[in-house]
Amino acid sequence: MVYFLSDAHLGSKAIERGYAHQMKVCKLLRQMGKDATAIFLLGDMFDFWFEYYITDKSKAQYADFMHTIRHLINKGIQVHFFTGNHDIWTFGGLRRLTGMAVHHHPYVETLYGKKIYMAHGDGLLPSDYKKLYPRSVARKIRSFIRLRRFFHNPVPQFLFRCLPPKLGNKLGYGWAKKSRLKELANPCPYKGEDKEELVLFAKEKERKSHHDYYIFGHRHIDLDLQIAKDSRVIILGDCFKLFTYAKLDENGQLTLCQLPES
Repeated sequence: MVYFLSDAHLGSKAIERGYAHQMKVCKLLRQMGKDATAIFLLGDMFDFWFEYYITDKSKAQYADFMHTIRHLINKGIQVHFFTGNHDIWTFGGLRRLTGMAVHHHPYVETLYGKKIYMAHGDGLLPSDYKKLYPRSVARKIRSFIRLRRFFHNPVPQFLFRCLPPKLGNKLGYGWAKKSRLKELANPCPYKGEDKEELVLFAKEKERKSHHDYYIFGHRHIDLDLQIAKDSRVIILGDCFKLFTYAKLDENGQLTLCQLPES
């Protein structure tokens, strides 16, 4: 079995009982580990992750998550970590701490005979989005793209890495908290097949090259949509509110699942 999950936002100052939340994620991972051959973490597993030049002692808050990941890898399970828009800033430290394979870009792999396109999803847009959306929406998208480019720029990254971790974390977790509270107060539901950016992106991609599954995180909605013959888009939901994930069995059948309430 292969599992896919995303958007746990561990460490979020907007999630009550943060340690209990981390332990729930760890419990889900251990449950997956009973029959998993690989686990793909598709971004924003942390609400804010940054690796400074100075040792950041606050990373100890994730000790249980790190221990769980190392345990899975020691069992022979492949664990893949995709950077999201909240945990872009790993410069090798996360890989060294856990042994995970870290992906900074979309990744394609054939699993159980199915060609799968995987990405966190931020910044993936149809090429003609300016024509598809009203000007006000297109303007917001362009603002996000500019912000994303800034966050990925090595110069601001270098300068931020020079900060004392206490100050950097105060800024980072504060920014992330505002984002989380804004989303919780005004969630953005599924926009429809003709408006959802990741669906439109996948449709455009599919016209050029066939993939059996397109799997994304980022949007915090759970979606399983057929976009062409033998091609589906899966948006994973999240692991802090919905607690949804996907699993791919040995026959190549992919199912979107939800962790039962405990």
